[in-house]
Amino acid sequence: MNQPTIKELAVDLTVELTAICDHIKNRSVFINQVIRSCSSIGANAYEAKYAQSRADFIHKLEIALKECYETDYWLEVLFKTSSLTETQYQQLSRQCGTIRRKLIASITTAKEKATSK
Repeated sequence: MNQPTIKELAVDLTVELTAICDHIKNRSVFINQVIRSCSSIGANAYEAKYAQSRADFIHKLEIALKECYETDYWLEVLFKTSSLTETQYQQLSRQCGTIRRKLIASITTAKEKATSK
């Protein structure tokens, strides 16, 4: 069985997070930020697939990684403002962590291949 791609995991996280955020009231600034950063993870991972060079590929994945860290930050803010339950926060943060680990591994591999030429 194939493991899901970073893009697939990011899409799932974005869809799940959006559904949860649809029910959160009075936190529109935080909601906008977390959805923007979360959706950017998958968008940049998808763009990396069509990179113009290895350097461009690495750059896109690094942007996705930064967005992943930002998403984790906003999830924590939403949790600490009682906008997410502990269960929601832990699940979303775990998903974000899985994506982050995959991004780090992909970036590391791409950099190693770039220096071995």
